[in-house]
Amino acid sequence: MPIFTRNDISLYYEDIGSGQPLLLFHGLTSSSAMFYREISFFRTKRRIIALDSRGHGHSAKPDSYTLDNHIEDAAALLDHLGLESVDVIGVSMGSYIAQGLAARRPERVRKLLLVATKSYGEQSSMAELFERHAEEFNGLSIHDKLDKAQAYMFHRLTAVKKWQAKTAQNSPQLTMEQQGIASNALERFDLRPELPRISAETLVISGRYDELNPPNKGRETAHLIPHASYMEFKRSGHAPNVEQPRLFLGIAENFFDD
Repeated sequence: MPIFTRNDISLYYEDIGSGQPLLLFHGLTSSSAMFYREISFFRTKRRIIALDSRGHGHSAKPDSYTLDNHIEDAAALLDHLGLESVDVIGVSMGSYIAQGLAARRPERVRKLLLVATKSYGEQSSMAELFERHAEEFNGLSIHDKLDKAQAYMFHRLTAVKKWQAKTAQNSPQLTMEQQGIASNALERFDLRPELPRISAETLVISGRYDELNPPNKGRETAHLIPHASYMEFKRSGHAPNVEQPRLFLGIAENFFDD
């Protein structure tokens, strides 16, 4: 199991295939296992590196950490592997990490694909969702809230549930306490002042029905990144790569090809 250590925190990553490196950053409370479809698709064409961010998957789970820690871990992984230039896919939380990496190490990121993204937040997107629909969520247990939230997050819920189940089979699941710590790491971040420093060719993809990171958040992020392109998937919510997988993989392949 490939692991490297940064400041006494052990971080797990997948390293598969050969060719131009493609670095994958997963979403909140998930892991590199969520990219099984992307890994299968790209592994014969590229070197795929998929990190389990701290607090997730097979990586160490400290009592507290921040988005900056995630971004620094990503940069340290590039150094650990001796990678001078990579392409990047970041989904949801992973897209925030990808933005930070591309802004702070612009020479290291060649192309950047941001999925279901935003560039700032006072609290986690889930907490914001609960507040927007307070009348429907008030009084529910956290388990019931999370279950009910999926109807606001996703358009093709059956496809998402199958993907979630398969991901869960291949990665350790977080406790409720660990999920809370992971969510707290995304409070009060603002990458907007840094985005003009991104030099990578950038594509931002949002899902029309995403109420977690709505399309206007993706459009704003694209607007702040020099020469970025924006695309909205018409039959997706918060997981365009899962809800319209063939479309996503085709666009991603075309985007990353020279």
